[in-house]
Amino acid sequence: MSYPIDTYSFEGKRALIRVDFNVPLDENLKITDDTRIRAAAKTIQKITSEGGRAILMSHLGRPKKGPEDKFSLKHIVYKVSEILGKPVAFSADCVGDKANEAVDAMNDGDVLLLENLRFYKEEEEGDEFFAGELAENGDVYVNDAFGTAHRAHASTAIIARFFPEDKLFGYLMEEEMGNIEKVLKDPEKPVTAIIGGSKVSSKIAVMENLLNMADNIVVGGGMAFTFIKALGGGVGSSLIEEDKLETALSLLEKAKEKNVKIILPSDVVTGDRFAEDATVGQCNIKEIPDGQMGLDIGPKSIEEIKDVISNSRTILWNGPMGVFEWKNFANGTSEIAQAIAAATQAGTCYSLVGGGDSVAALNEYKLADKVSYVSTGGGAMLESLEGTVLPGIAAIRED
Repeated sequence: MSYPIDTYSFEGKRALIRVDFNVPLDENLKITDDTRIRAAAKTIQKITSEGGRAILMSHLGRPKKGPEDKFSLKHIVYKVSEILGKPVAFSADCVGDKANEAVDAMNDGDVLLLENLRFYKEEEEGDEFFAGELAENGDVYVNDAFGTAHRAHASTAIIARFFPEDKLFGYLMEEEMGNIEKVLKDPEKPVTAIIGGSKVSSKIAVMENLLNMADNIVVGGGMAFTFIKALGGGVGSSLIEEDKLETALSLLEKAKEKNVKIILPSDVVTGDRFAEDATVGQCNIKEIPDGQMGLDIGPKSIEEIKDVISNSRTILWNGPMGVFEWKNFANGTSEIAQAIAAATQAGTCYSLVGGGDSVAALNEYKLADKVSYVSTGGGAMLESLEGTVLPGIAAIRED
């Protein structure tokens, strides 16, 4: 497939590339997951191989009051260099004299990483003057940060105004948009959406939009208990959102009207408290005893969901089935992940997986390369699935 970036000539150009290098660091400030850096490598290498100068802009973490050493992007330079296979220069600022001097010192084919954009409050405020300061160091703007595309920040949306003729998506953005559109606009049926996680409130808009194209919506994780209680079931001390009971019933009614099957777990693995070493039990999801809480889907639910997966042609997965970080409550998420991977490998379905916990689970079980596509942007993917046009995407598409 050809993208606009394929036909753009970067020779001799200063390319300002918004990447998403918001990677996890351990207590020694070493990267524990370099997926997002690897995901941007193709775009950076395309630009430098043509003699372009790659100037990388990113945020890291949530600094509150300006610069903080633990959030400095200097800690990831070694990994960016390792992945790109070439030296990467670092600027201790993203705007001003330090940044300008670092850019001026570049030769064709060089890579420069600017300091954390969020050391300036103007980044998240979408400040136009700050965006203009960033833009001074570029001849072309490339947005390859899908993970931040849902934010109207200075470097993701506002900066594009300064490049009316020279703004484009990187390969990662193009691939993310293409895979999401494949599910939303032209999916092969039957379509099954597997939605997990803790809260109904964070997935309402997604589920409402999915009702327009899905054949099955599987509900797992903590959010399932709000549905069960709304239907009159006994959920013990399981996580529920009391103010979303009516919303859950409304979603079930809308699904019925649209002939979409909502699949709720039928049994659960319980714990006597929310703890890794909780006493483990198992019961019907509608009959959880007082003092017990559901922490994973049970074996009957797993088989029912696996049956749905095996009969689907398109699968979307967002959110775990239980507290998969704890061994006693990981089986549901593990089994569903393996079933999706097996169906994909058998060639019977296309699978799109997104959301931090779902991706973490795939990586945990070493299945990331066994599904069709893994999205790098949890929040951005969710808003896309809600039918929202993301600011970072709209900014490039606007004339």
